[in-house]
Formats: sequence, structure tokens, C-alpha cells
Amino acid sequence: MSKGKRSYGLATVTVIYLLWSLVPVAIAVLFSFNAGRSRSVWQGFSTRWYTWDPTGSVLHDDALRSALIHTLLLGVLATIIVIPIGVCFALALDRWRGRIPQGASFAVLLSFVVPEIALAIGLLFMITWLATPFELGTVAQVVGLVTFQLSYPVVIVRARLLTIGPQYEEAARDLGASPLGAVRRILLPMLYPAIFVSAILVFADVLDNFVLVRYLSANASTETTSMKIYNTARAAPTPALNAVATLILLASFAVVLFGWLAWRRWGKSNGDDTGAGLGAIASM
Repeated sequence: MSKGKRSYGLATVTVIYLLWSLVPVAIAVLFSFNAGRSRSVWQGFSTRWYTWDPTGSVLHDDALRSALIHTLLLGVLATIIVIPIGVCFALALDRWRGRIPQGASFAVLLSFVVPEIALAIGLLFMITWLATPFELGTVAQVVGLVTFQLSYPVVIVRARLLTIGPQYEEAARDLGASPLGAVRRILLPMLYPAIFVSAILVFADVLDNFVLVRYLSANASTETTSMKIYNTARAAPTPALNAVATLILLASFAVVLFGWLAWRRWGKSNGDDTGAGLGAIASM
């Protein structure tokens, strides 16, 4: 087979995969603007399910609005907590040698292979059976998400540390900087791209998390949009469910777009290669 035919075949498979993945999403978004209550029969264009319907729109339905706000809150809280811990963990693993850090590195990678439901059940048993200071609800959900998402900044920041090497920090130390000063003034600015990409990945992944937040929720006030969609999907839902899913999709897209633009601007201003960062953002 010639090179041109192979390229044509790969392009065809890629297009088919993208259509298969994106067309259902586009249809769900389209029906969030349906004027009627059907989620399968088009009845005209309207923003009814976003704003003006007095009982069923996202703006007026307390349950949908609460789920949307709670989802964004979990995303913000988890990101704020995960990123500093993950960066410190990555720095420690990069400098610490021995069996203990090797075991810690292996434990971090376990979150990529351990089924999320196993972690969720384990955290549920720990919180409900053991004498922990946590209770089911928002705090337990944040703890679970931080535990699950910690591997992202650790892996990404460690990869960035490997590309930077120790020479810049050593040069700063030779010029009189303290260990903490060398990290704060030299190393951290060079880690900003990896930190930024990690924050985007964590926030976007938390928005559509279902298993952990469901097992660790307490009541309706701690429902997220993914839980709300699951609980309502079989009970004659209205297009308002599509609307709240579309809002979460737009939030994820906005965060990724903002990260992409910020990464490009940083890359141009510092003459750095932006390919790795763009690939990490696009992989979501």
C-alpha cells in the first residue's frame, strides 16, 4: 500500500471517529434549545430551558441551579488544593532518593490504573466506618477528588522538572541564593506552564466526575450535574437537562481555551516550545 493511500485511510478513520464522538454531543446541545418539552422531536428554537421558563429552566429550577453551582464549587476547591500539594510532592520526589520515594511514585501512578469505583468505595468505607474528621457531603467529595486528581500535577510537573534539569537551580545557589529562594525565584517560574496545564486538567476532569462525587455525597444539596443528569435521565426529563449539561460543556471548553491562549502567549514571550502543553490540553 502506498504512503498516500495509508494517509487517506488514517484520515478517514480519524474523521469517522470524530463524527461518532461529537455528533451525539452536538445533538444534545441542539435540543437544549428546543422550544418544546421533547428531547427527540425538534419543535423550534428557544432559550426557554436556559432562562425564561418559570419552572423548568436552569435559571428558575433550584435543583438544577444548585447542582451547577455545586459542580463548579467542587472544581474550584479541588484545583486550589490539588495544585500546591501536587507541586510540592513532585519537587520532593524529584530530590528524594531511596525506596520510600520510589514507593510514593508508584502509589501516585496507581490512581491511573485503580478503578475509580474501587477508590470511591474505599473512601466511603473509611469515612463512614473509621473515626475520621470527615462526613459525607462537600468535604468528603473534595477529599476524594483531591486524592484522585493528585497524580495529574505530580506527573506533569515531574516531567517538566526532567526537561529543565538541575543546572538553573544550581547556578542560582552558586550565585548566593538560598535553597528556598532558588526554588521560588528560578524554578517555580519555569514550572508555571506545567502548573497551569495541571490546573486546567484537574478542573476540567472534576466537572464531569460522577463515581466519586456520587458515593461521597450526603443529600440533594451535594448533587453535581453529572449526578443530576443520571438521576433524572429516566424520569421523563425536559431539555433543561440538556441545557445544564451544555453549560458544563461550555465551562470546560472555556477553561481549555483560556489555557491554550495563555500557554501560547507564555510560549511566545519566553521563546519556549508550546507543543507539549498544547498536546496535554488537547488530550482532554
